[in-house]
Order: sequence, then structure tokens, then C-alpha cells
Amino acid sequence: MIDNIFGSLNEPDDRLARHLENGNGVKHLHRRVPLDPIPDQPITLSVTTGGPHPYDAVRCFYTLDGSDPREDAAFLELKPDHVDWDDPSWGYIRTWMSNLPAQPAGTLIRYRLAAHETSRGLWVYADSGSTNAEQADCFALWVDDDPIPAWTHTALVYQVFLDRFYPGDGRKWNRVSDLDDFFGGTLRGVIDKLDYIQTLGFNTIWLSPFFKSDSHHGYNASDYYNVEPRLGTNADLKELIEKAHRRGIRMILDFVANHWSKDHPTFQAAQRDPDSPYHDWYSWQHWPDDYEAYFQVKELPKLNLGSTGARKYLLDVARHWLREGFDGYRLDYAYGPVFDFWVDFRRACREVKPDCWIFGEVVHTAEVQRSYAGIMDGTLDFLLARALRETIAFERMSLTGFEAFLSRHEAFFPAEFSRPAFLDNHDMGRFLFLCGNDTRKLKLGALLLYTLSAPPVVYNGTEAGVSQERPMHQGDRNIFEEARLPMKWEAEADQDLIEFFRRLAQLRAANPAIWSGKRRLAVLDEERRNYAYTYEDSTGKLLVAINLGQEKCTLRVRGAGLENAHDRLFHSQVERVGMELEISLDACSGAFICP
Repeated sequence: MIDNIFGSLNEPDDRLARHLENGNGVKHLHRRVPLDPIPDQPITLSVTTGGPHPYDAVRCFYTLDGSDPREDAAFLELKPDHVDWDDPSWGYIRTWMSNLPAQPAGTLIRYRLAAHETSRGLWVYADSGSTNAEQADCFALWVDDDPIPAWTHTALVYQVFLDRFYPGDGRKWNRVSDLDDFFGGTLRGVIDKLDYIQTLGFNTIWLSPFFKSDSHHGYNASDYYNVEPRLGTNADLKELIEKAHRRGIRMILDFVANHWSKDHPTFQAAQRDPDSPYHDWYSWQHWPDDYEAYFQVKELPKLNLGSTGARKYLLDVARHWLREGFDGYRLDYAYGPVFDFWVDFRRACREVKPDCWIFGEVVHTAEVQRSYAGIMDGTLDFLLARALRETIAFERMSLTGFEAFLSRHEAFFPAEFSRPAFLDNHDMGRFLFLCGNDTRKLKLGALLLYTLSAPPVVYNGTEAGVSQERPMHQGDRNIFEEARLPMKWEAEADQDLIEFFRRLAQLRAANPAIWSGKRRLAVLDEERRNYAYTYEDSTGKLLVAINLGQEKCTLRVRGAGLENAHDRLFHSQVERVGMELEISLDACSGAFICP
């Protein structure tokens, strides 16, 4: 079964093309050390030059007051540091480096990097390849001592896809003609199910877009200040936020800054009049009908965030919803907007709510995801999602391969980089469906999800046995709606599965070593498909074990610190034999062992 998470990057030829492009011309690619500078710490910048053109100088044009760095700005020279041979391009790549001076707290650095092309005598700007400073990529850093919010370490997030969650007490789902129709979920429905969400242990709700929109998903808003009437009212939203907060549940808003609906009033005005003040909020090839759009979908014009007006509008919206009570943002298609916009976004949000959580949807390589360190609090962990699906659902990744991935993955990202983890979401095939609707495998996936250090995210319905009827990938298309079937309630829901997720949440909350301790491999038996790891810190020790095999088996683990422990989740038999624990696991089963 195809699981097309990373789009074209799934294909080796496309990965090679990207590698060749990144080695050609003048590239910065956000390479800096440290990634998230603290006050009074020098910042080392790197640029590479490769390909057929010679370059004899590299400069960094920068400002320290947040203004736009042009060719008349202060600059520093980058010095050639070393040359590497690159087999795929069959050529050399030179690296240039220099240090930006250390800066005090609160400094907003904006910079552009350019290399002098010897043959043409032109300055070529990094990444964009432009010779025009106004069209070149602008990079930014906010120098601060601003770690990710402490509360996010214990966050357990429930993703609510509004139209498919719950219509509200006393209301039924709409009769629909197809999966793209409106099923009838509402904000009132979320209010009515706060008890359910809380009893499952969730302390954070990620709410899908509720703005005025003509789609069931809401990612094409035409008004960023008002609730779509199908979903409720602004008063309903206020009530939801207040009632969630009373229960200790924080609220995360799904926010799109890259594009919006062609019905947005500013776009309508810009299409009517080339002299409109909104004209430069968009990028026009030929006005009025040829413009840049999200994945060339003309219904979704892309915002030009180089425009002062468009940028200010979005920052004002972000401040507004934080003042209305939201506790942070999940940033849709965060890879689209320019980096220096996100620096402004984070600063604007922290001014209103210093402990807000800001994480992005960046479906890209680990290097690209890591480059958002210091720009936002972190990114959704699509790499881990793929590894979990490949290992548990498809069994195409060996347990040895999974452990190799996981140990390197944990080491690759900075400690202060938030990586909310998940099994599935509204744009991916349901995990249960990929498991052949085998709830045993879903339980094992959830066990790993809840016992890794990152904050877990559960897409509504995953915990209740919601699957799908057909694969998302059909022919050359991905039909996202296949993974958006409505929530199961009452008799339709898998109560055993719901209880399993509830118990998992309780165990995670009771064992802080999961997010504050050190993970260590305990068992890896590829032949019998057994795998186990431990966590330990000053608060205690625990062990997680899974048996992906089709036969019952026994694991043996040295039991120091776990002598009085037993399985708290699957009720596996645990016996102490000398200095070891013997753990008997049923086929396709696991264990959560703690005192």
C-alpha cells in the first residue's frame, strides 16, 4: 500500500534532483550555528557555492533593528573555509563561513547573503539565485533566551476536525451525497464532548480552522475574524475556550498564513483594481487572472508576505486570537511562507502570550525541519509518523531499522525543539486502516507514541476505532476525504480501544521519566520480532516492550529498579528470575512495566 507522506521526496530521483539543486549556485539553506542563539553568543553563518560559475567573494548584508537589509546595509565578508567533492554532481562545493557579532537580548537580525560571480561581475543572492536584492530571500533571527513553554512537555493533544467530530447533543449527522459534503460537526458539539476529551487524559485541543469558508475543512478561509455560521458563532467559540480552560485544557488554533480563499475581500479588491492597496498582497504573473497560488490551485491565492500590509494583517490576526484565549498555533503548510515572517510571527505571539506554543506543519527532510529551531518552537514529527507506520502497520521497516532511526532521530534535533508526534491526521491514511483494521497493531503503535518523549497528538477517532473504506491513494491522486470519516459515538465506538487510550494517558502522566529521562534499548530480537526500551530519571524507571510476532514469547531484561514492577496496561505476566525480569507477551502485544 502506498503511504505518500513526503510527496515527491518519496522517490529517489526526486531526492537526487533536490540534492543536485542544493549544491548548485549560492546556497545558505539556513545553515547557522547555533540554530537558536542566546544573547551575547556569536552566530556562525555558512554559504556554499557550486556548479559551473566561479565566485570570488561572499557577503552578508545585515541589520540589527529589524529593517530590510539592502546592498547599502552593513555587511561582513565570509571567508572560504573548505572544499568538498560531491559524487552526485561530480564536482566541487566550496563552503564560506563567518561570524555575525554577538548581540544582546531582544535583537532582531535580518540578513541576506550574496556571492560575487566573477564572470558576470554580479552579486547573486543565496537560495533565490536572484541578482536583485528586493527579490532575494531574507533571513532573520530573534536573539532571545526563550525556551519552548514548559507546559508543552506534558501536553497530550487531541486533534478535532470540526465538521466530522460531533453535531451536538440532540442533533444528528447531515445526510451527505459524498465525502466532500458537510457532515454537520459544530463548535457546540466540541463543548458537549469536553467531558469525553478530558476523561481520555487530553489537556490540549488542536482545533481545525473555524473561519468563514465554503469547504468542509476550512483551510480556505475568507474571513479570519469570524466563525463560519455552519460551525456556530463567535459566542460559541468563546464559550468553548472558557469551558476548556476551566478544565485545565489548553486550546491550539490551526492557522494558515500561506494562502486563503479567492473569496477573501482583499483578493477580490485586488482583482478588481490594479491600484488597490491590496494589490501587492499577492504575486501576479499577469494581472488579474494569472497569480501565484497554493500548488497552482487558483481557488487558493498565495499571500505575498514581503508586503508590509499582508504581513501586518496576519500578525494582527495572530495577536487577536491569543487575546481571545487561544494558547498557541499549529501552523499549516509552514514551509510556504518566508522564514523571516515566522520570526515576526513568533515575536508578535510571545508579546501577547509569553508561554504560547507555536509548531509548524513542515513535511520535509530532517534538515529542513531542524532549520526552524529558533524560528518557531518546533515542527510536527512526520519522520517519526512514517517510521511508526512502516514498522507497525506495514512491517516494511525492521525493528532494528526502527531503533537505528529512533536513536539518531532523537540525537539530531536540539533538546529545546518541540516535535509533536502522531500516528495519523486528516491528510493521511488512518493508522487502523493501514493495519488492516487490526486493533492489536493500533494499540502497539499507540503504546510507542505515548512512551516516546515528544508530546503525543491523537486525531479524533483514532482512539475510537474510526477507519476508512478505501485507500487515500487512488490512481495518481490522494483523496484526503477517505481519512475524514465522521467520529464514532456510543455503541459504534470501540470501547475497549477508548479504555486503552485512557489508560495510556494515565500511565504517561504518572511517569515523567518518559519526557525527562534517558531512553535506553533493552531488547532487540529481530527473529522473534521483540523490542523493548527503558526510561529512567530521579523519579523512577519504566520499561516498554512490544511483540510484533505472531507467537507468544518471553523477554528477559535485567530488572534493576523494576523488581517490584508489573505490567500496567496489557496485564502480561512478569516474573523476577535472579537479576532479570521475565515478561511473557502474547502475539502482537506489549507491556508497560513500572512499579
